[in-house]
Amino acid sequence: MDKSRNFKFAGLGICLMLFCCACENNPPVPKPPCYLKTDFPAHDYYEVNVKNPVMNYQVQLSKLFNVKRNLSDKAFGFQEIDLGLINGTLLLYSRRFDHMDTLANLINDANDLVDEHKIKADRIDFEQIMDPAHRKFGTFFSLKGNVATNYQFYLTDSTSHFIRGEVLLNCRPNYDSLRPTLDYLKLDLDAFIQSFRWNNKM
Repeated sequence: MDKSRNFKFAGLGICLMLFCCACENNPPVPKPPCYLKTDFPAHDYYEVNVKNPVMNYQVQLSKLFNVKRNLSDKAFGFQEIDLGLINGTLLLYSRRFDHMDTLANLINDANDLVDEHKIKADRIDFEQIMDPAHRKFGTFFSLKGNVATNYQFYLTDSTSHFIRGEVLLNCRPNYDSLRPTLDYLKLDLDAFIQSFRWNNKM
């Protein structure tokens, strides 16, 4: 009988200890969503003339960016631009064309390359580019979500020049964490497109 009473008291003591510990420790609270801290400098730009056998163009680049490899030939232009602290690359593909059917195919191909990311993208926004004064027309795509490329665009003069761009970042695609970086980069890409000029002097 004494042993049974001792077991009851021991069990009661353990229950009291567990209750006290539960009262002292606050229950876990989910952390609110947060973003990686980024410390980028103020936006500043410099003018660059890009020359290749397909076409020449001038544009303003962020001072964080560096013009890298140019792997162009007479049929196809390819220019690589390093994004510096943003840790990524802007790839530019250019073509010349002499028929409106060819332009339609180039635009369709550019749209198809965006559509390839629909499975991963939460949403795809687009902005039409209409600048008749500088013979510059196209579309800028913003892909929201954990996709391989968050920005793509194309530009054409509608008569003979076509260029397509896409951004690739050197990191795992985590949209929430990358959002501040992408917002910063978007301003530099806007400046790129607004300042873009065809240079027909080959």
